[in-house]
Amino acid sequence: MPLADKASAWLAARSFRQRLVLSFAVGTVAGLGQAPFDLPLVSVLGFAALIGLLMQVGTARRGFWLGMWGGAGYFTVSLHWIVEPFFVDPVRHGWMAPFAIALMSFGLALFWALAAGLAVRLAKPGWPRALAWAVLMTVAELARASVLTGFPWAHPGHIWIDTALLPLASLVGPHGLTLYTTFMAAVLAALVIQRSRVALGVPLVHVAMIGLALAMPPAPLPAADAAVVRLVQPNAAQHLKWQPEMIPIFFERAINLTAALPQIEDRPPAMVIWPETSLAALLNQSEDWRAVISDAAGPVPVILGAQRLEGVTARNSLALLDETGAISAIYDKHHLVPFGEYVPLGDLMAQAGIRGLAAALQTGYRPGVGPTVLDLGDLGDAFLMICYEAIFPSYIRQVDRPDWMIHITNDAWFGQFSGPYQHLALARLRAAEQGIPVIRAANTGVSGAIDARGRVVSHLPLGVAGALDVVLPPPLPPTVYARFGDLPVYLVILATFLGLVLAHRRNRH
Repeated sequence: MPLADKASAWLAARSFRQRLVLSFAVGTVAGLGQAPFDLPLVSVLGFAALIGLLMQVGTARRGFWLGMWGGAGYFTVSLHWIVEPFFVDPVRHGWMAPFAIALMSFGLALFWALAAGLAVRLAKPGWPRALAWAVLMTVAELARASVLTGFPWAHPGHIWIDTALLPLASLVGPHGLTLYTTFMAAVLAALVIQRSRVALGVPLVHVAMIGLALAMPPAPLPAADAAVVRLVQPNAAQHLKWQPEMIPIFFERAINLTAALPQIEDRPPAMVIWPETSLAALLNQSEDWRAVISDAAGPVPVILGAQRLEGVTARNSLALLDETGAISAIYDKHHLVPFGEYVPLGDLMAQAGIRGLAAALQTGYRPGVGPTVLDLGDLGDAFLMICYEAIFPSYIRQVDRPDWMIHITNDAWFGQFSGPYQHLALARLRAAEQGIPVIRAANTGVSGAIDARGRVVSHLPLGVAGALDVVLPPPLPPTVYARFGDLPVYLVILATFLGLVLAHRRNRH
C-alpha cells in the first residue's frame, strides 16, 4: 500500500479530537521556520501536513477547528516570547503569562481557522482545496496584518528571511513570500496525496527560486568617504533599567561608549545613535543630561530615545540633539503596542489596575502624527522607526523615499531567545523590501548595520554592552515592491480564485 494511502487510512481511524491534537502538533512543526530555529523546509512540511488533515474532513465546521488548533500550535512556538514581559516583574504580572500566550495563540489562530473552514466549504479535496487553502491563508495573513491595528509578526513568509530567498522580498514583499510558502505546501500536499511523481519537482522549483534570488544584483558597497555612525548598546536589563541606584550606572556606561575612540582608522563617527527610552529623565527635563551626552559625543549630533510629556500627554519619542545638546527635532512613535504602551479603553482599564507594561509613565503613551523622514544634512534623509514600528512594511511607502532607515528599540522586553532575533529579522526584511539600509540601535541587542539586500554587515551580539562604528550602506534604486506594494499579490490571489471558480463550473457541467 502506498505511503499516502497508509497515512489516509491511519487518519481515518483517528477520532476528531485526536486529529485536533495532531493539528496542533503539525502547527508547532510549521512554527520552527521562524527565528531562531530557522528551519524553513521543516516549516513547509508542517504546513503540508496541515493541508493533509484538511483533506480528510467534509464540513467547514471541522475545517475551522483544525485550522484553529493548527494555528494555535504555530503561534505557541513562534510567539512564545510574548510571556517575557510578564516576568520582568513576576510578582505583579507573572500570573498573566500563561493566559497571554493562550489568548495570543488562539486569538491569532482565528484567522487561520476562517481560512481553513472556507477552504473546506468552497473546494473539494485534492488540488482545488489545496490551492484554495493557499490563497485563503494568504488573505488571512493580510487581514492579520491590519485588523485591530495589525500584528504582522511571524507570517509564514518570514521563514525565508535568513535564507538565499530574502532578495525576492524586493519583488513580492512579505505577503508574496507568504503566498510562495503556502503554494509550496499546497502543491506538495496535493501531489503526495494524489501520488504524483510531479511532487519530486517541487524541490526543483525551490532551487530555481534560489537561483533567481542569487541572480539579483547585490547591495552596492559604501563609497570610500561614506559616513560612519556609532551605535551605543548599553545592555540595561529591563528589571534593573529604572531602578534608581542603577540609572546612573547605565547612563555612565552609555556615556563611556559614546566617548570611546573611533573604531575605524581616520574615520570618526558623524553621528551617535542611542536606543529607545535610553534616557532616564523626561526629555522636557533633561538639559543637564543632554549636556553630558553632547560633551561625550563631541562635535556630532546624537539621536536617542526618551519619554516626554506634552502637557499631560506622554510620548515615546526619538530626539535629535545638535552639537550643543539642544533638541533640534523630535519624532513621536505613532504605532503603539496594544497593552504594552497603551491599553484600549485605558481609563476604564486603569480603574481595574491594568496599565501598559512597557510604559514607564503610568498614564501610558499617546501616538504621534505618523511616519516621518528626518533631514540629516550630509547624512541624507532617514526614515524613523521606534521598536514595534519596524514590523509594518507599508509605512515607509507613505513618505518620500529616504536614503536610510533608523530603528531604535529596547528589546530587553523580549528576553534572550527568540523575540530579539525575530525583531532583527523583520528589520532585515524591511531593508530587503525597499532596497534601503537599516541602522539599528537596540538596548540589549542586536544592534548593527543592515545593507539594502537585508544582509547584516556588522553587529553587536545580544546581551553584551558595547559601541559599534558602522559605515552607512548606500541604497538601491526603488524596488518593485517599493513601487507597487502588494498589488502583484492581490492579482495572483484574484487570478487563482477565478481559476478555481472556472474549474468548479467546468466540473459541474
